Amino acid sequence: MERTLIGELVNWKDSVKRKPLLLRGARQVGKTWLLKEFGSKYFRNCAYIRFDRASTLQATFEREHNVQKLLTAVQLEVGFKPQPQETLIVFDEIQECPGALTSLKYFCEEAPEYAIAGAGSQLGLASQSGTGFPVGKVTSLYLYPLSFLEFLAAIGQGVLVDLLQSTDWQMIGDRHESLVDFLRYYYFVGGMPEIVDDYVRNGDFQRVRLLQKELLQNYRDDFGKHVPSEEGLRIGMIWDSIPRQLAKENKKFIYSQVQPRMRGNDLMLAMQWLVEAGLLRQARQTSKPGIPLASYADGGFKAFVHDVGLLGALSNLAAKTLLEGSRVFEEFKGALTEQFVQQELMAYYGQEPFYWSSEKSHNEIDFLLESPEAVIPLEVKAGQNVKAKSLRCYCEKFRPPCAVRSSLVKHYRQTIALPDDGNTYELLDLPLYALCQLKRELNI
Repeated sequence: MERTLIGELVNWKDSVKRKPLLLRGARQVGKTWLLKEFGSKYFRNCAYIRFDRASTLQATFEREHNVQKLLTAVQLEVGFKPQPQETLIVFDEIQECPGALTSLKYFCEEAPEYAIAGAGSQLGLASQSGTGFPVGKVTSLYLYPLSFLEFLAAIGQGVLVDLLQSTDWQMIGDRHESLVDFLRYYYFVGGMPEIVDDYVRNGDFQRVRLLQKELLQNYRDDFGKHVPSEEGLRIGMIWDSIPRQLAKENKKFIYSQVQPRMRGNDLMLAMQWLVEAGLLRQARQTSKPGIPLASYADGGFKAFVHDVGLLGALSNLAAKTLLEGSRVFEEFKGALTEQFVQQELMAYYGQEPFYWSSEKSHNEIDFLLESPEAVIPLEVKAGQNVKAKSLRCYCEKFRPPCAVRSSLVKHYRQTIALPDDGNTYELLDLPLYALCQLKRELNI
């Protein structure tokens, strides 16, 4: 299974001022596999330690701050001596040993020649006290579920991966129906690596759904491990409310729809925990698309889970929906499609998107992207009907240099004249399956 993040890991390995690495991500997004694969391909050997199964070593890291003694303890644990530049030392489940997390600071300052990579579940790291975190002493990377491009590669469609990366839009258009079919499968299977791997081996959508339900239950069980039981109940209530929140025409998250008897203040800490744990992602609302967008956020937000397949499982979406044309794209008011776009933006654009909503009308732009020179509106359409009144109103009001529609329509560019003064903007129609090329198409 190819993961694009391995390229960034190689850059980290070759960096002149390399710091210890901390690979973050929600549970079961493939952090352990990726670091082992990276270690086997790019180092002579890999010293792998899993702290939830190494109690003796854990005790050593909790009491010892001397780097050479820590390296000796690692050697005793793995059975060979780690070598500078040649050995990747992996501290897995690092959140289970606060002393190991703190030790990254000492390795950064006293032994930078050693390649140290820590991996931790956001569920655990979110609950860690901040006092021992090695601020400024680590390089942090975040691993998401498989993107659509990675999914295509995993299921043996490398030819389509190469085609999408070629940006030969005429040939891509010739394969439009096939790409839409595979996108439909991705909506259901999602990008959690073990589930994708099982789908590749068995091709059984019912089994996929059972595995997704099992993972959701594991998340639910974890809620009570890291927070008091009462807070865990609130976390669970927010988690269960996400399908209802996204099924609304206006997908803004409303706390009163979680539990009518509770106020926002009662649930904010639970929401914050889910976001810090990597299980929920937010698109914040702004009424003015200024730069930087964060300065104009007004407190509202839309909440998405971290994987489109898990959203389908959380919503009890039936496998037969896959067989009913474009229905899967339009299910509960296009929520799956908006969820998918949010994931792709995080994977390829590298920043949390915002969205715009007008103050006195129902106009809304699904996502706003920030470039160095401008804010770019992105309207999401679940099917092939791409009429976009909100996008037109937005462009007439704020006059961006370009705008994007993403739907099941093939790639197309056109120049739109604005009323009154004759100025224009470029409108890019980018197929949902080709969002991996958004930055390249916008030249940012």
